[in-house]
Amino acid sequence: MGNKLKLGIPKGSLQESTIKMFKKAGFSIRVQERSYYPSINDDEMECILIRAQEMARYVEEGVIDLGLTGYDWIKENNADVEEVANLIYAKSGLRPIRWVAAVPNDSDIKSVKDLEGKKIATEAVNITKQYLKDNKVNADVEFSWGATEAKPPKLADAIVEITESGSSLRANNLRIIDIVLESTTRLIANKGSYEDEWKKQKIEQISLLLKAALAAEEKVGLKMNIEKKYLRELLKILPALRQPTVSPLANNESEWVAVDTIVDEKRVRELIPSLKSTGATGIVEYSLNKVVE
Repeated sequence: MGNKLKLGIPKGSLQESTIKMFKKAGFSIRVQERSYYPSINDDEMECILIRAQEMARYVEEGVIDLGLTGYDWIKENNADVEEVANLIYAKSGLRPIRWVAAVPNDSDIKSVKDLEGKKIATEAVNITKQYLKDNKVNADVEFSWGATEAKPPKLADAIVEITESGSSLRANNLRIIDIVLESTTRLIANKGSYEDEWKKQKIEQISLLLKAALAAEEKVGLKMNIEKKYLRELLKILPALRQPTVSPLANNESEWVAVDTIVDEKRVRELIPSLKSTGATGIVEYSLNKVVE
């Protein structure tokens, strides 16, 4: 039957973005309706859907070899796992998420010190207790089963809740008083699995490909042609990972060259007009699947 690596895919908010990232990395994961065991186009791997909140515990126990979950849930579970890679992506963008302390807009609570003796609702009980301990504040922390933003002011004085943009908090008339924890997605491995030679090699290969897929997420390639006499001016404004690739055109080596580079996608709209005015022609922008540095 051969070796198998058991991979945990986070079920819920991270599921779609995780499967998309694996697709760019070269792994096609298909989730069947009502099944917790997705298929994957790699005979050496098998997948299971597990909630991100529970992932670190199952990895620590060796139920699965490798999984993806937030740094926050590793801390919340106090899990002893191998952190293989820091993968900065979330359900709606490539940025860390934040656990924040929030209170109603009309609350007298202005800072963490004002939480003394108050009731705080949160899903991240251990993270919140550690935060209060670090700030030498005593408060009552209770687990929230959901709809945490609706708890203040009647059911709690404050909440500690996860946010990416803060829009949900604002919609519920809440304001942030402090950042409790910033978290990114981590690729984590069972420590025993990571000591196994075959599994470690497989895990490192997956890590490399996922990081390469993420690195390509906000970058694009640019190709163009330009006369040699304008090349120096072009290179002054053209960004690159290292240096742009410059190569002669076939049958026209003395006059024109081709230039190829990789740039941040957000810069392209300002960059292309500048390249054109410098003398570049035949400018082509193309998407990337992986960038291995």
